Amino acid sequence: MALCSPPCSGRPIEPRNLYRSFQRISASASLPPVRLHDTRHGCASLLFAAGVAPRTVMEILGHSQIAVTMNVYTHVSDDTRREAMGHMDRLLKRRR
Repeated sequence: MALCSPPCSGRPIEPRNLYRSFQRISASASLPPVRLHDTRHGCASLLFAAGVAPRTVMEILGHSQIAVTMNVYTHVSDDTRREAMGHMDRLLKRRR
C-alpha cells in the first residue's frame, strides 16, 4: 500500500483508489490517459530540461544510484537533440 498524502489521516492509501483519483484529476484537466508511474519519467525529463542537476533529480525521485535516474527515468526531447546538433554544426563549421 502507498503512503498517505496530505491531508493525512495516518492510514495507508489503497493503491487502486490512488490510481482512480489520479485518473479523475487527469481527466478533469483534459490530460491524455497515462499510467501513474509514467509521471515519474515525465518529472525526471522535465527537471533535466529545466537544467536541474542529475544528483538533485536522483534525490527527488528517491533513487539510491544515479545510474537508475540517468538510464531509466530520463528521456531526451527532440528539441534537446536539435540543440545539441546545432552546437555540433557550429563547432564543425568553425574548423573549416
